[in-house]
Amino acid sequence: MDPDDHVCLCYRVSLRKIRSYLAREDPPVASLISECLDAGTGCGWCVPFLKHLHAQHVAGERPDLNISPQRYADARSGFHESGQRDEDTVREATDNGSTPDG
Repeated sequence: MDPDDHVCLCYRVSLRKIRSYLAREDPPVASLISECLDAGTGCGWCVPFLKHLHAQHVAGERPDLNISPQRYADARSGFHESGQRDEDTVREATDNGSTPDG
């Protein structure tokens, strides 16, 4: 993803904003990313991705998602239609050796 692509599509929170929040606030748990413009508090689609970004930050890595914004948005649409998260999309986006954890 590019820095200005949205991770939280409900509240239009970009990867850049999340990176800045993580660097500035250094939250001890991923759930505190919700303090960054309510990221993750809408439909819940982005929660595993926010957890992954937090895990990367904690590990001293640059938070990033390995997925195109179009693929990400399309998978979210499927999530809204079916109520089921496509775990292949989660694996694809977070495939860099880290795993999202709570």
